[in-house]
Amino acid sequence: MDGSEIAFAGIARQADLIAAGELSSRELVELYLRRIERTQPTLNAFRVVYAERALLEAEQADARRGAGGGRPLLGVPFAVKDDIDVAGEPTMLGTNAVERPAAADAEVVRRLRAAGAVIIGKTNTPAWGLKEMCENLVAEPTRNPWDLTRTSGGSSGGAAAAVAAGYGPIAHGTDGAGSVRIPAAWCGVFGFKPSLGRVPLWPTPDSWSARIMVGPLARRVRDAAAMLEVMAGPDPRDPLSIDEPPAGLLAACDDGVAGLRLAFSADLGYAPVDAEASAAAPSRISVVTATTAKHQHKNN
Repeated sequence: MDGSEIAFAGIARQADLIAAGELSSRELVELYLRRIERTQPTLNAFRVVYAERALLEAEQADARRGAGGGRPLLGVPFAVKDDIDVAGEPTMLGTNAVERPAAADAEVVRRLRAAGAVIIGKTNTPAWGLKEMCENLVAEPTRNPWDLTRTSGGSSGGAAAAVAAGYGPIAHGTDGAGSVRIPAAWCGVFGFKPSLGRVPLWPTPDSWSARIMVGPLARRVRDAAAMLEVMAGPDPRDPLSIDEPPAGLLAACDDGVAGLRLAFSADLGYAPVDAEASAAAPSRISVVTATTAKHQHKNN
């Protein structure tokens, strides 16, 4: 496999190559760092890249693997959106108002690192995550990898652009009003906003009045499931945390969609959805309008 094939191969295939001795975690990180170096100045997916740190963590992952250690994401590079804490680094939130380094990793970052994942950098985000375009006063605007004249979306625009451009297989995002889903759609990757309480938000458990959730971005659904399986689960410090861990998310990827029920809102309760988008919805999906939703709620 050449470098591009490996970069876009996904977590499972990369793990197979590493297990077979055809690839090391350090070589995988070096591959992504070279890709970042070539196009990051134009794409601007990252606010900061942790090259030396990532290589050191990759070497540690190789040493653990050589000693027989196994972790779910051992040696897998991932990006952190610059709105949660990474120990020793400022969480800029797309502004120049923050200078103090974080005292500790956010719980999500801690879990990913405990699973063996390697932090490759912090991705760009609009100021306070409040725009659907990824531009701010501390970094150049993030561009769309498919068309540099267009935006990557927001607020997890840097994360979506990084995954789409092959800067790593997975990236962390947060979503209050579409901040994972919008850039995922615009950059052609998979993004998911979990249910309230599924992924702990510590140390900011009441982020934006409990509207913001942590979600994965990836090129493959299975990669997103592997990441979410590590991030999800109860946290006693988070009053909104669901007490039960999720059922096997990776296993669910093999179960098919038979029996699942989906609803598609034709007006979002306040604004009609574009006719082309409505027409693209499969016929077996229930189309719900604000009027029918109120009627169903009254009858229930």
